[in-house]
Amino acid sequence: MDLKPVATEKAVKLVDVENTLTFETSRNVRKPALKKEIEMLFKVKVSSVRTLIKKNKKIAYIRLAKGYAAADVATKMGMI
Repeated sequence: MDLKPVATEKAVKLVDVENTLTFETSRNVRKPALKKEIEMLFKVKVSSVRTLIKKNKKIAYIRLAKGYAAADVATKMGMI
């Protein structure tokens, strides 16, 4: 699966405010597959997945469940 973290100012704010990670992925990836992949890669629990198609790219907003810090995952990826 092609997951590319987004490190824009908005994405960093979402990490702090909403406990949400932002990724760019291919358009054919479905939400359940995204959820499963994130949970396996980072050993976290995902509470919701929202997607947006923008300029022929799919942007996925992954909100982590309570008890899991998006800031920790973002630090491991080098976003923060």
